[in-house]
Amino acid sequence: MVTAKTTGIIDWTGRLINSLLAIKPIHDWARGRARDMIVKRAYKIGVPWHEKLKALKENNDWEKEMAQVMNEGVKYPSYYLTSFHSYDKGNLEWEAAWELECASYSVHSTVYSKTPSIDGDRLLRGNYGQQLQKLLAYKPQRILDIGCGVGLSTFALSEAFPDSEITGLDLSPYFLAVANYQSRQKGKKIRWLHGAAEDTGLPAESFELVSAFLLFHELPQMAAINIIREAARILRRGGYFAMMDMNPQSEVYKKMPRYVFTLLKSTEPYLDEYFTLDIESALRDAGFEKPTITTISVRHRVVVARKP
Repeated sequence: MVTAKTTGIIDWTGRLINSLLAIKPIHDWARGRARDMIVKRAYKIGVPWHEKLKALKENNDWEKEMAQVMNEGVKYPSYYLTSFHSYDKGNLEWEAAWELECASYSVHSTVYSKTPSIDGDRLLRGNYGQQLQKLLAYKPQRILDIGCGVGLSTFALSEAFPDSEITGLDLSPYFLAVANYQSRQKGKKIRWLHGAAEDTGLPAESFELVSAFLLFHELPQMAAINIIREAARILRRGGYFAMMDMNPQSEVYKKMPRYVFTLLKSTEPYLDEYFTLDIESALRDAGFEKPTITTISVRHRVVVARKP
């Protein structure tokens, strides 16, 4: 039975922040401030945010790109039809897809250095791949990257496991359209699937590794639990589930100024549910062995669990 773990984040100040963010003008103000901070930091590390956005808008026929990856039969779960990351339509709009790469560079710019650096994102993804290479008992032939976004995590997996067949799955056809375009530009042979990670429709026992990179903090707990169960179903015996995400036990979050934490929560609607999810119990309940949990930055952890 999955239980909640209390952290230093969900205290009376956390509840006060939730109350304030329930007031729409305050929520919209906080969301706008958070976005401004991310864009400004991008320019500070040499990422020309608006110029990259303009180039993507102008250079491609995006409706045709979407048609190549979109599954018209997909039904979006209610939790997904909300605002994420300062976008009114969440992950279901073009700007969210076009800006995701720049946002990743900005958000991860201080992961390994107090001075913002464009290398932070690359190092974070590379360190995740190194952990998988170390913790997995073999090289997986077939890998599924769930919540793959515009393919940044999928491309990193292809670097760590160049001989593997890799599939990227996401609920956003906008993200997948950009991922498909980028994979052609990079010469990467990756299959992209439009669907829900908790109900993939994929055959049972068809993968050796199911990976989730920065997905679980964007999920309500029931969705997280269902995704773990689905991962157990589609993994072969002896296969692995792996995730890289925010570390709820990190001192960074516990000591984060309430003002900054308010801005963060305004863009992440399910953050409280993630921070109180007992991930080890969720994995054990789904039939996985006791997971290995490794800290790979001051803010992030890697969780790897094997299916018996």
